Amino acid sequence: MGSKNKLKRFRENETFDNVFQPTRDELTGGNFSLKGKWREKVFKNKNPLVLELGCGKGEYTVGLAQRYPNKNFIGIDIKGARFWRGAKTAIEEGINNAAFFRTQIELIEFAFGENEVDEIWITFPDPQIKYKRTKHRLTNIQFLERYKKVLKPNGLMHLKTDSEFMHGYTLGLLHGLGCEVLYANHNVYKLEGSPDEVTQIQTFYENQYLEKDKAITYIRFKIN
Repeated sequence: MGSKNKLKRFRENETFDNVFQPTRDELTGGNFSLKGKWREKVFKNKNPLVLELGCGKGEYTVGLAQRYPNKNFIGIDIKGARFWRGAKTAIEEGINNAAFFRTQIELIEFAFGENEVDEIWITFPDPQIKYKRTKHRLTNIQFLERYKKVLKPNGLMHLKTDSEFMHGYTLGLLHGLGCEVLYANHNVYKLEGSPDEVTQIQTFYENQYLEKDKAITYIRFKIN
């Protein structure tokens, strides 16, 4: 994407009512006005709150919002030029239960209150295969602790990935921590019984993986 297009999208994001872009200092300063109040101030309802971490172009956030109109969805990514597409689609199609939040995922506990979130989706994250990159892996112990702080008791986690490494790493970690794995599938498009929300909503990159006949894996779990 050219720099002019990026700048245009950044400017357009600033005009969207469904996009929120606080600075790092605004979040970590402890006075972020939406923390604990996303339902009240953004969605104007008391419906369940669901996050998609690393939402990319926002297709999954928008797809989930369309599928579940009685839930609120927030796509989170540090790259605003990417989720611009999802934010714009939500506005154009009147999808009022989808919003987008530009921040780093490690700051999630500064943006959301304790027990404020009902579910978290992680879709096609970078598996960070090299050992020295473990701290950046979105299902490592440190990240799981962050998610636990904002999730309600018994809140659901979802991991959808094309990386067998990420799938296996996460399953092993969850079992080691004694977390409750509710569902695990190594190839959601080939094995029967896969949840509809996993197979009927696809991201831009997921479509590319499927064209190459790459297996898509999925885990649903709770963090104890």
